[in-house]
Amino acid sequence: MQKKMVSKRENPFLNIAFSVVIPAIILSKASKPEYLGPVYALIAALAFPLGYAVYDIMKRRKLGFISGLGFISTLLTGLFALYELPVQWIAVKEASIPSVIGLGILLSMKTSTPLIQELLYNENVINVDLVDSKLESEHHRSEFGKLMRNASIVLSLSFLLSAILNYTLAHIVLKSHPGTPEFNAELAKMHYLSWPIIVVPSTLILFFALWRLLKGLEKLTGLPQDEILNTQPKEKEKIETV
Repeated sequence: MQKKMVSKRENPFLNIAFSVVIPAIILSKASKPEYLGPVYALIAALAFPLGYAVYDIMKRRKLGFISGLGFISTLLTGLFALYELPVQWIAVKEASIPSVIGLGILLSMKTSTPLIQELLYNENVINVDLVDSKLESEHHRSEFGKLMRNASIVLSLSFLLSAILNYTLAHIVLKSHPGTPEFNAELAKMHYLSWPIIVVPSTLILFFALWRLLKGLEKLTGLPQDEILNTQPKEKEKIETV
């Protein structure tokens, strides 16, 4: 007998705190010469999202595609700023990460493990075993494939929107030379503004994609929504026979 642990859920409040709130406070308050100064404040601010990413990987024993890109994005932001590269590079980087994710979603549709499964159709969101059993019994696999493709297209469009908004926001906000307190303050402002301007619209599109997926699964399986959704988020062990 072999025990297999189900992936632990990420805590979204910790993610926001370590990835956005704490770094933004450090950048905006501690960048003055009498405190940490612009360089050390930037290093301290970046240490929180990078440290949280490492902690999350160690805790969940998994590095997802999007988590990995987020880790790389944070690291590149720090390197660009520390080496005082032109701010245009940061704007391009801000647009490139969601563009890569959106393109990856589309390209993965032709593989055996499409990214839509990691984002929406996974055990943390959907009661996958139950839904799969119903799809097999009702012979709805082809319709299910179309449903997943449509959800993938909607998700990829949300990341395309995020790329455009990311580039525009960085281009508008970042004006000062890297390595200065003014630049760190602008970087903090960009982090703050990214939530209402970028994250909220992208999240709404994500929920729209999930809503369409749930409605399609209801039609295909005959199951009510509360049975399709995984309403038992507790960590549990699955026992598999070797």
